Amino acid sequence: MRMRSARFLLLSFSALGGFVPLTLSAQTPARTPDRTAPAARDQGDRAPARKIVRQATATPRVLPGINAAEARPETVQVTGSFLGTSNNANANPVQIITARQIQQTSATTLGDYLQRLPSIGSAGTSNAEPAAGAACTDLRNLGGNRVLVLIDGKRTAINGNNDCVDLNTIPVQQIASVEILKDGGSELYGADAVSGVVNIKLRHDLGDGGLTARGGITPYGDRRTGVISGYKGFNFDHGRGNVTVFGQYDTQGMVYEPTRAWAADPQVTNAPAGIARFGSSILPETRVTGGGLSLVSNNDGTFHKRTAADTYNFAQDKSLLGYLQNSSLSGDAHYDVSPHLTLYSNVRYSHRTASILNAAEPVEGSIAPSTLPESLILPAGSPYNSFGRDVYLTRRMNEFGPRADNNASDTYTVMGGAKGEIVAGWQYDASMTYGWNQDTDSIQNIGNYLHITQELGIRQLDPSSASSKVVYDPTVCTGQPGCVLQNPFMPWSQQAANYAKFTENNHSSYQLRDFNLRLHNDHVAHMPYRDGGTLGIALGMEHRSEQLSYSPDPILASGDSADSGSAYTGGGFNVTEVYGEAKLQLLHNAFLARDLTVDAQGRWSDYNTFGSTRNWKSSINWAPVSDIRFRATLGTSYRQPNVYELYGGQSFGYVAGNDPCSQVSSYGASAAAVQARCLSEGVDPKTFVSTNGGYVPTISGGNTHLRPETGKTYTVGAVVTPHWVPGLSASVEYWHYTIKNTISSIGSQYILDQCYTGAGSAYCGSIAPRSASGQLTSVYALDENLGGLRTSGIDFDLDYRLRLSWRDTLSLSNNFQQLVSYLEQYVPGGAWYNYAGRLFYQGGIGMNAGGQPRVRDYATVTWRHDAFSLTYMMTYTGGMVWNNGTRDLTRATAGQYQTPGIFMHDITLGYRLKRWNFEAGISNLLDKKPPFVFDSISNTNRAVYGALEVGRYMFLQAGVNF
Repeated sequence: MRMRSARFLLLSFSALGGFVPLTLSAQTPARTPDRTAPAARDQGDRAPARKIVRQATATPRVLPGINAAEARPETVQVTGSFLGTSNNANANPVQIITARQIQQTSATTLGDYLQRLPSIGSAGTSNAEPAAGAACTDLRNLGGNRVLVLIDGKRTAINGNNDCVDLNTIPVQQIASVEILKDGGSELYGADAVSGVVNIKLRHDLGDGGLTARGGITPYGDRRTGVISGYKGFNFDHGRGNVTVFGQYDTQGMVYEPTRAWAADPQVTNAPAGIARFGSSILPETRVTGGGLSLVSNNDGTFHKRTAADTYNFAQDKSLLGYLQNSSLSGDAHYDVSPHLTLYSNVRYSHRTASILNAAEPVEGSIAPSTLPESLILPAGSPYNSFGRDVYLTRRMNEFGPRADNNASDTYTVMGGAKGEIVAGWQYDASMTYGWNQDTDSIQNIGNYLHITQELGIRQLDPSSASSKVVYDPTVCTGQPGCVLQNPFMPWSQQAANYAKFTENNHSSYQLRDFNLRLHNDHVAHMPYRDGGTLGIALGMEHRSEQLSYSPDPILASGDSADSGSAYTGGGFNVTEVYGEAKLQLLHNAFLARDLTVDAQGRWSDYNTFGSTRNWKSSINWAPVSDIRFRATLGTSYRQPNVYELYGGQSFGYVAGNDPCSQVSSYGASAAAVQARCLSEGVDPKTFVSTNGGYVPTISGGNTHLRPETGKTYTVGAVVTPHWVPGLSASVEYWHYTIKNTISSIGSQYILDQCYTGAGSAYCGSIAPRSASGQLTSVYALDENLGGLRTSGIDFDLDYRLRLSWRDTLSLSNNFQQLVSYLEQYVPGGAWYNYAGRLFYQGGIGMNAGGQPRVRDYATVTWRHDAFSLTYMMTYTGGMVWNNGTRDLTRATAGQYQTPGIFMHDITLGYRLKRWNFEAGISNLLDKKPPFVFDSISNTNRAVYGALEVGRYMFLQAGVNF
């Protein structure tokens, strides 16, 4: 009876993971842009485009830090199949990461750890690149909206502001393992699993308790981190039931940009000759232009002629890394009623807050499509205008204070279900999941452009036109409570500043309802011939609905903000799906076929928005002998546009890029064409200075005419486990993705370059007329179906465990990726751009936020001696040539144009004393600085080199089990 109870406890544990039951395995220890959150500031001088973020090996990969029993389970359950399989008998390339591998690093959050892995793309975000405090992930640099993140094999609530599963809200101490399917999974898991699946398996069914505390700090005394977590499990009714409770609280301190010398003064020009310029041209002292004037106020009514020294270092008021705080609580329970019925439930709740700082508001004109004056013009009739004509003004409103972005997010997921045996080996798992997220973004000290014009006495003759002539009329202010007429060439009074600024509040919400029924039988039939294997079948049904909304601040929606603009977004969809899998072992223990297994998977989906679609996948796994195994997969993928892509309201913001008229010399052979275009628009490139410095004003938004993406993925590989080298496992995998009808917005820089060089004059229609002062006003870059995307590469994984003596072991692991190609096509039938080995130096969002290094590597070596362990970790990112999305920079077109390969080294020392575990480690042991990248914000590319931004970091951890 006790044996039977134990068996059903194991079945319960398996189903809680979201998969079909399995036999006992060894116990493990405890450029499609991702939408950038409306208030997710890139911490630069400008706010980014207010696009709401959208943005095993069959031998399980086991990095150092586990014992031999953990490394070689008799049977495994891996993501990518709903059927049980023996070790090495799965054709899907799945990487398995244990909890110990994560905890032995300096990572405080799961997102920080995943950025180490070569397969994780730079389109993922972490707290080193804040997106309103959320951390998303990405596989193969295909974008965060093309990877599906599961918890225990089932969908969970996403962050409505960022349209992704926020990895910052998942307690690291609660994670049992992470499985990464590095292959398409739409045929089994549905839409979003285009690049693969990240399945986070949590710890369940525990009968003990534990407490863990961790603290860390840098030599600068900042980035103070703290974690305290605990759990307690309770068995009842003679082990038939269990309740386990987890809790965790963690914080990460802010890092200010001036404290890092490499980021303390952002470089904003990169000409092939001459002296580089630093800082912004928008000063705390009012600047006057127009009619040949180029003056700077002395803030006392006098002026001086503007010189190259008149710039403002906006980094002095910025945070480099934001503050993050997260509180999580979860409860897990199950009860074995009978062999045919086990009831289970899981509740998870997280409250996360995050803060970042940005420089004070720069003001130069209205935000498209506002009808307020497109340029800040001081009329000739103003008593403060001594120039006798209308003049253009720009000013940084330091009197407002730095822009402080405070984000709060609450997420909970409730899942309940029943599972058990039906008859004759058939098992079922029926569950319902409800998820909810609410996100509030509050940004202080934002400029109210309407109030600023009122305090300057500016009135439009035609309020319906942004280019209307203006006159001086003090009554536009005197008739408004709180308004104070202000001399623009003097410091603003506190009363005037209070009227001219406001606190922006944006809200988003998300709801998920998911009904799931899974049936499976690993042994439906045995092949009726000698050396035949077994047939396994899995079937399932799923009905899912998702709703999402984003409500911007009313001032933002009205176009009165001086910072950015946005419109309401709201919508949803529902889908009903049927899926199945059949796995047939054709031969078992036969001559030249120790194992020959084929697998077929299929899914039919019916969306209320786009109708029905079918996706499939087939695979083969052949082991002629026990020492080597060959495998291959081929499948299709499908992704419907998400809510933001379909229904997103148009938003205005600033994306990374440069005005062609401010860098004509960088266009090489096309420089003459660019200069001619600028002159035709009344801009003289020889004297023109862009006030947007490194940014392009851009209008983005959704498109209800979008069509779904479709794709095809295939992998071919081999796994070698030579019996004459005990403890060695090596695998090599070639992978290839093709995606058609990619949903994306064409980059603003690409649009500008195509227009100004004459290569694509049709793109000129997407560029709004320049302002009266010659500045770019907006580039329209709405979502659309582009041409396609193709990428391929090779993965090489190596694990080796060597016993040096009866007291000493040495474990080595290496995870290597070679990128072969990364091709994007912006227009159907148009040119393909190969971005392999390219770094998008301007930063940005989505797939083209970071870069595509040809080589990435993560290696670890662990030496164990009795209760001591010492682990060395090395991360390598290959060198890249800088690219702006259109062309590579060269020595002839830029001062700096490439980045070398970068190594980072970590060490961790561990010690176990009875029930206690102690760890001490140093991340970035050699204090490697991020390489210089001309991004006009922080002097590096944060999406690629974010792990280096902190510098050397030290941590201590202690844990006890009871």
